[in-house]
Amino acid sequence: MKEVNIIINGISLSVPEEETVLEAARRINIEIPTLCHMDLENLKAVNKEASCRVCVVEIEGRRNLAPACVTKVGEGMVIKTNSPRAIRGRRTSVELLLSNHPFDCLICEKNGSCDLQALAGQLGIYGELKYQGEQTTYPKDESSYSIKRNLDKCILCRRCETMCNEVQTCGILSATGRGFDTIVSPTFGLPMIETACTFCGQCVAVCPTAALSEISSIGQVWEELYNPDKFVVVQTAPAVRVALGEEFGLPPGHSVTGKMVALLRKLGFDRVFDTDFAADLTIMEEASELIHRLEHKGTLPILTSCCPGWVKFFEHQFPDLLDIPSSCMSPHEMFGAITKSYYAKKYNIDPDKLVVVSVMPCLAKKYEAARPELGMEGNQNVDFVLTTRELAKMAKEASIDFLNLEEEDFDHPMGESTGASVIFGATGGVIEAALRTAYEWLTGTTLEHVDFEELRGLEGIKEATVKINDMELNIAVAHGLGNARTLLENIRAGNSRYHAIEIMACPGGCIGGGGQPYHQGEIETLKARTQAIYEEDKGKAMRKSHENPYIQKLYQEFLGQPYGEKAHELLHTHYVKRVKL
Repeated sequence: MKEVNIIINGISLSVPEEETVLEAARRINIEIPTLCHMDLENLKAVNKEASCRVCVVEIEGRRNLAPACVTKVGEGMVIKTNSPRAIRGRRTSVELLLSNHPFDCLICEKNGSCDLQALAGQLGIYGELKYQGEQTTYPKDESSYSIKRNLDKCILCRRCETMCNEVQTCGILSATGRGFDTIVSPTFGLPMIETACTFCGQCVAVCPTAALSEISSIGQVWEELYNPDKFVVVQTAPAVRVALGEEFGLPPGHSVTGKMVALLRKLGFDRVFDTDFAADLTIMEEASELIHRLEHKGTLPILTSCCPGWVKFFEHQFPDLLDIPSSCMSPHEMFGAITKSYYAKKYNIDPDKLVVVSVMPCLAKKYEAARPELGMEGNQNVDFVLTTRELAKMAKEASIDFLNLEEEDFDHPMGESTGASVIFGATGGVIEAALRTAYEWLTGTTLEHVDFEELRGLEGIKEATVKINDMELNIAVAHGLGNARTLLENIRAGNSRYHAIEIMACPGGCIGGGGQPYHQGEIETLKARTQAIYEEDKGKAMRKSHENPYIQKLYQEFLGQPYGEKAHELLHTHYVKRVKL
């Protein structure tokens, strides 16, 4: 690629001619402030709107300031990123954004983690605003159980639009209107619950303000914990333990399992269980379903069904393929079903007084918990879902010194798990866990090498072939709904050669979920969380789901055979054809 010679702040350098001024400046450790800019290199997506004008620089010979994020370098270009004119231009841009922004920072969902707030401080914008005038006012949308839209706080950066349309290919959000009346909205301004939104929360993950945030369940959970007539149990997803520490200053990838358990007990939960137990249960059912389809010429490929964002995606986008995904509920829903049946009966607890709270890395789980088919006799399997971020907020509300908590163990019987269940939190983990069990059931031999490393990593679509007896099992793994679409379109066209496919809606799988600590697409953060997941797997005494003694006992005492009648009644579900709006 041809290189050009430029000067930035008096420093001469040569850079590829396709680079932007922002990219060139970063080569010499000059950080230009940005707001709307978002470069998700690992997801092959860049927000190129240049709408905020926060990154303006002065270029010799040009009359107007130029946005560094979209301005390409040119031979002989002389750039000043820190001139008085450039600094004034940035300050003016932020002041204009603030002039049409609510002043409720102290009670805002993103107070302390708002990019606009941080920029105002960085640029020295204090006291009375220079620009004042009419402010837009729109009704809030909290229809979806998962995502709250507050357009009064939207700065039209359109990061959410890039994530929704380019990465996830859902096409829910787009800019409409002109001038002062411009908004980012679903088609016809529909409430989110009436759209094909999957509630994956990736739009929330990249929103720089609180225009998009999760619908909080913190208040409702506190009420249940304070109620002496309720028996409140909590379960925690595998991805939570490798990200929660970030909310308390620990580096990404630091596993805090024991401290997390101690925190939940201090918050007042009557029992602290592990969704990993239900992940082992999921493998018992999903591996059985895979084997049943292979041996009875059933519909192939089988698709994993643990991810509610992915489930809603195929219900809207591929309703003609509803017979392909596994009928297994997601692990936290299986946990809720078993808790309100087997556990309640075994320990003589009134199911009407039993409250199940899930701590999840995911916003779609909030929507999933409200799906009417995921319950029994009008009682939902899971009552409330908290995100990783919400759990951290509760700890801070209760003034708990998280970092100095002594590590504790989960309660039994639904706190015991295997390494296979832990890796559910990373892309490729579900299908790897299923293979560990399916291999031994199909061959009748012990699988000595349980690490299917070819299914790991952050490549968008991964493939592997696993030889079991005289059969070669073709496997695919995808994370991110854009990659899922590629696989589903191949299946629809009759071009798929796979027997089993794992799909997760979020980049990296659950470790990159929309309810996790904000990572702004930083690939190293996702890698660190993933590594911590696999380290926890390696440290487990048991690494195959069917080895879990409490799972074996559950089948002996209550469920009968895996994939049997009782298991279908409690642990399996069905899917719904949905409109594509």
